Amino acid sequence: MAMSRNKDLRRALRVDPEAKFDLSKRDPADFHGWEKDAGEEATKELLGRADDLHDRFWAEGKHALLLVFQGMDASGKDGAIREVMSAFNPQGCYVASFKVPTAEEAAHDFLWRVHKKVPGRGEVGVFNRSHYEEVLIVRVNELVPRDVWQGRYELINDFEKLLSDTGTIVLKFMLHISPEQQRIRLQERFDNAKKRWKFSMGDLEVRTRWDDYMEAYSDALEKTSRDNAPWYVIPSERNWFRDLAVVSIVTETLEDLKPDYPQPDDLPETLTVT
Repeated sequence: MAMSRNKDLRRALRVDPEAKFDLSKRDPADFHGWEKDAGEEATKELLGRADDLHDRFWAEGKHALLLVFQGMDASGKDGAIREVMSAFNPQGCYVASFKVPTAEEAAHDFLWRVHKKVPGRGEVGVFNRSHYEEVLIVRVNELVPRDVWQGRYELINDFEKLLSDTGTIVLKFMLHISPEQQRIRLQERFDNAKKRWKFSMGDLEVRTRWDDYMEAYSDALEKTSRDNAPWYVIPSERNWFRDLAVVSIVTETLEDLKPDYPQPDDLPETLTVT
């Protein structure tokens, strides 16, 4: 029953390729019939399965897995990444973040610095923000002309198709919260001495452009969710459901690959080590 519900969840949260999409139609507090206790138990079970699958995935070395996380400030990207990565062997995974481009990065095309961070076969790579900033913050803040950022959707699709065609599985997660939930979390972040280091006054400026960002996200998800690199909108008003949804999608995707341990063909059938 739990496995079936997980598959239903993956279908429900996906952004259909080539279809019109409006982020405002997705409820950030829609937990799809799950309750907290059952969700936390299912997440624990899924993490155990993901641990075994990643071991096989890493040993087999046939594919790479790239997980892209986007979302407004305080949407829970760090927490979701920490949860899903807890199932993986640290030797076979890493996290990359993309901030303001350096002078060297800005002198190249916008995908140059991103391509260098794509995981190799057997690895799991996580992007905490990504090349999608080039059609989100760059668009909202008018950092480049409209015709420039509009042309980037096609370039991104071509880039992700290249990754897919050469063995990289791409999963993209937009962590969805309401402006009210963000307000609560930002206030908690400021009030908590252990979390205040994550607070920036710039976060408040971004809040004033909420509608602009939602429009930019809607366009980005509609134009770049493809069968080879699907987007999933994760209701993230509660951390337990956010974790369940992300871990479920990652685990089910790994299971679809049916990874297995390679069997060397140059070894004898039996061996006694003395």
